[in-house]
Amino acid sequence: MHKTMIQAKTASWVGRVPHLKPGKYADGLPLHEIHYLCCKLVLKPNHFRSRKNLFDFSKVLHEPAEQNEVDFSVGAFKDEAIQIREVLFVDTADFRLYNNAFILRRRIRYEDGFPISDPEIVFKFRHADMQKAAETDVRPQLLGDHRVKFKCQVLPLKGELGGVRMLFSHNVQFPRSNVSENEVLSMAAMTKVFPVLERIKKDPNERVALVSDTIIEEVLQNIGTLDFGHGVHAKCNVGLWRTRGEHRPLIGEFSFQVKFKDRKELSAVAMKRFEAFFIALQYAAQDWIALDATKTGIVYKLKGNAAKSNE
Repeated sequence: MHKTMIQAKTASWVGRVPHLKPGKYADGLPLHEIHYLCCKLVLKPNHFRSRKNLFDFSKVLHEPAEQNEVDFSVGAFKDEAIQIREVLFVDTADFRLYNNAFILRRRIRYEDGFPISDPEIVFKFRHADMQKAAETDVRPQLLGDHRVKFKCQVLPLKGELGGVRMLFSHNVQFPRSNVSENEVLSMAAMTKVFPVLERIKKDPNERVALVSDTIIEEVLQNIGTLDFGHGVHAKCNVGLWRTRGEHRPLIGEFSFQVKFKDRKELSAVAMKRFEAFFIALQYAAQDWIALDATKTGIVYKLKGNAAKSNE
């Protein structure tokens, strides 16, 4: 197999991501460990006008995959239906959550035009410092169940192709029905559910509101599977965010994610392929990529808002 080596602009991170320093949360439980490795490319939205266009991006994957001994297969996903979700963000008037690396959103999945489950609340702290992300306790004070996901997100460099930077996303998600508070748009209610927000609260009577007065419609399509060998594989998808009502396309995204219980499952050989593939893909997809953009950042800046990104 012909293999073209592309020189990365950043030193390899394989085997060099530090382990968390031992620590505990206030209730004595140990810090959450990372169990997801997720790569993301933010894409210009103008390419996506149909379901076929979402699959068109899969053609871009073939050469980087072949060059780096990665198997890509569309498989049964060619017949899988598009997923539609409604997403909205809430924040204070001065965007204090986002400016302090917090993101709070609600999303609802639709099928055949109707919601198929409870609205889901997603709360996250996203930061370049892994230790800080781990020590920020995002867990809610709820009687019902919740699910924590701690992810290492791999992204291109800011402003240029050919490198890697990392963000660490400490997430929690749960059904809206698990929140007993009826008045959920007050900061007082928010801090009851998420005690970690006490550190940024200014006034117990302040309100939170819909960011940019905008509800997002997310169109998501699984397009295939990447196999890096040694048991490391990832489902990949392409998504488009557009405004609900006007259907104004805002931003797209390609992502693939590996889930693992222990870092020992991630062999060095597979991770080197993972990294080399992601670098090569940036160049192969350069006409698609929107540098220096994130999906959340686009929503916050829709009306010229001067939100400070920690991304």
